[in-house]
Amino acid sequence: MTRRLALLLTFFLLLIGGCATSSAPVSRTPDNMAKEAEDYFNSHRYEDAIAQWRRVKESYISPEMTARAELKIADAQFANGNYIEAAASYEDFRKLHPNHEESAYALYRQGLSNFMQINGFDTDQTPINNAATLFETFLRLYPRSEYAGEARNKLEACRMYQVRYQIYIGRFYLRTDKYAAAIGRLEDALKKFPGSPYHDETLFYLGKAYILSGDKNKGREEFQRLFNEYRSSKYVNEARQFLDKNF
Repeated sequence: MTRRLALLLTFFLLLIGGCATSSAPVSRTPDNMAKEAEDYFNSHRYEDAIAQWRRVKESYISPEMTARAELKIADAQFANGNYIEAAASYEDFRKLHPNHEESAYALYRQGLSNFMQINGFDTDQTPINNAATLFETFLRLYPRSEYAGEARNKLEACRMYQVRYQIYIGRFYLRTDKYAAAIGRLEDALKKFPGSPYHDETLFYLGKAYILSGDKNKGREEFQRLFNEYRSSKYVNEARQFLDKNF
């Protein structure tokens, strides 16, 4: 072998070795993956953030990091509009870490995840009722939390949905001549939701239901309550017109 050929062979071997060294995989620690997950989240790449946080969780590096990953997965699901999955993830977090410092946050966000599934007062009541129950629980357990004010506002909104649903069903029964069922629904609306801004409407339809059912005295009592307590309501004139036609 000539000296020139030997030098070329040595150079070739060194080149191969350098390439092999430069292409060696870089170690990806859970901390690095967590940083990437945060970057994905901040860039609104929520699916990538979820996948990366799951890798962090599966690393089992520490209980603290595992809990953080579980909560971050729920946050990413919520941000991505996957409210059913987010609600389940927040609930799982609370079950697995009942004494965690973020338990209050997880409970609030679980309620909010249900609240975000509400599509109106006249649709499926499951998310409304679930959200109301969760916000009630939150306020009972964490009345001084930084999220308490918003939880109260959301709970009040849930109650408005609930009372409007009761009136909606009561009116349906009234239209279909099921007066006893209408009375039951409307009476419940008055009892379960004191102070509701819809009580004037409730009293109006309740009075009609009683009168049409044959109990005219009770119907007049409900109308009289409407006249006394809600003098400026638009239902006052409607009630008077109804009385004129039925007495």
